[in-house]
Amino acid sequence: MPTKRGRIIAVRPDSIAAELGINPGDEVVAINGEPVPDLIAYRYLCADENLQVEIKKADGETWLLDIEKDYGEDLGLEFSGPTFDGLRHCANKCLFCFVDQMPAGLRPGLYIKDDDYRYSFLHGNFITLTNLKPGDWDYILRWHLSPLYISVHTTNPELRRHILGNPRAGAIMDQLGRLAAGGIQMHTQIVLCPGLNDGPELERTVKDLSRLFPAVQSIAVVPVGLTAEREGLFPLRRVTPGEAREIVTRIEEWQSSFRQSFGRGLVYGADELYLLAGIPLPAAAYYDDFPQTENGIGITRLFLDEYEVAVKKIPRALTGPRRVVVATGVLIAPLLTRLVQRLVAGVTNLEARVVAVPNRFFGPKVTVAGLLTGQDLLAELGEAASWAREKKGLVILPDVMLKSDAPVFLDDRTPAMLARELGVRVEIIPATGEGLVAGILEV
Repeated sequence: MPTKRGRIIAVRPDSIAAELGINPGDEVVAINGEPVPDLIAYRYLCADENLQVEIKKADGETWLLDIEKDYGEDLGLEFSGPTFDGLRHCANKCLFCFVDQMPAGLRPGLYIKDDDYRYSFLHGNFITLTNLKPGDWDYILRWHLSPLYISVHTTNPELRRHILGNPRAGAIMDQLGRLAAGGIQMHTQIVLCPGLNDGPELERTVKDLSRLFPAVQSIAVVPVGLTAEREGLFPLRRVTPGEAREIVTRIEEWQSSFRQSFGRGLVYGADELYLLAGIPLPAAAYYDDFPQTENGIGITRLFLDEYEVAVKKIPRALTGPRRVVVATGVLIAPLLTRLVQRLVAGVTNLEARVVAVPNRFFGPKVTVAGLLTGQDLLAELGEAASWAREKKGLVILPDVMLKSDAPVFLDDRTPAMLARELGVRVEIIPATGEGLVAGILEV
């Protein structure tokens, strides 16, 4: 069970905490008499010039320290995680929950269903608001946790209860209104499920959310993601290319209206919708300040614009022959192929090819590069690796295929293991336009 105190894992040398004898393994119990449940409270409470900090030492002794410091000066403590009282878990049974669609046998952390408003504030995680207690609302408003990222999906109370599988899910407009009244800005998303929350329901949701502008700063429309592991789950299907075209057209109509009313597009279609529809991605202006790139909104446009800048600086010839295999997901492969062909045409001694890797692990309906596993890559890249090996070439992979904090694929294979199995060098590159050009040319 987690403690309700912040366990210290490091103390910065020459800091206030180091001078006072605070050590790793000690715990912060309270600051100025207030409990410290997470990093947010710690940062706010520590900002004052005069502090009384209660510390529980590793040996069980309690210290009460009176500290005078400059306003905003940090104590020099690092903690094991952002929440000291545990993670708030999801109380919903969403019809499209990706965790419910994951195969067995992956590392335990991938099966955790979080719905913690603090992670929303700190890291941009999407939350549903269905598990908030009165104290949570007070906390959000007191510390002004803004912006928050909220999974709305629909503003129809009955439909939202059905989609989220939670009888408490219907009060979403009241909840969003309460946040707006408290000065909290919100970025919202609609995971689009054909036959459920599309068509007139989507119209209603976008219209309702737009009434909360400027508190609601963005509305993302994202197609539902489905794996092959859906036995016993609610019957859902993917958005078709034709539906994607209709949705993109409607989003652009809404944008035109909102720009006239608000000076901002407000609603944005996921890159996946444009790629699925076969429609060119919008220019950067469509995305305003790119509020939801982590949700797949505009990240491809940024990629393309970075690529255009990078290709202006490439050499006309390499000093020796070079072969490169670019491995990616099925969705983005056609676009990457065009970009790579431009490079090859403009640089002497360069050979490169793109390999679209189907997702055998999650199923063929999963087409994004970030959900490919080591075994998917191994199964598909044999022939291409052999081609690269003929001229001592290499395979390059985008970093989105790996954990953010470790060089590990979803199935716990590593790039080093993949390189040994394929018999070719494997390099990880940033998933950016500049990263692609630099990775191919090794500049």
